[in-house]
Amino acid sequence: MSRLAKSPILLPKGVEVKAAKGSVEVKGPKGTMKREFPEGISVDVQEGQIMVNYDEKSGLNKPMHGLHWSLINNAVIGVSTGFEKQLSLIGVGYRAAVKGNVLDLQLGFSHPTQIDIPENIQVAIEKSTLIKITGVDKQVVGQFAADVRSKRPPEPYKGKGVRYVDEYVRKKAGKSAKGK
Repeated sequence: MSRLAKSPILLPKGVEVKAAKGSVEVKGPKGTMKREFPEGISVDVQEGQIMVNYDEKSGLNKPMHGLHWSLINNAVIGVSTGFEKQLSLIGVGYRAAVKGNVLDLQLGFSHPTQIDIPENIQVAIEKSTLIKITGVDKQVVGQFAADVRSKRPPEPYKGKGVRYVDEYVRKKAGKSAKGK
């Protein structure tokens, strides 16, 4: 039994929750999210909080209780404040631009790299080397940021590439340091 899932999820102001059998719909100032859950998990909404309950007789694995509590909690946070990831481009000539619903990246290749932006995500470019990805769904924001980073991950010798703003890349010594 999950320790976190035993505690209630508190609802911030402006967030409404509708629980039906097998699903939860969360509405807030940033948008709407719907989460499905299997039999054996039930959701009770009462006076500003959500309780996620687990039926031990259902045959469902115990970790599913904590998983679905976390997914519903992330939906509540997403529709109230949203999620954000920041990526930094490090390298000479590396830059980014948004053209319609396509993220255009210049990453030192002979051709530009273009990535389609999912419809429920906003991408903002600052100083042509800082990419801010915001959205309601934590999984979609994180996956899109990982897809952008995978186009040119940071390399350990010069540190060039696409990295998260708070990411630390350990640098290695090159060949010249070995002989001394």
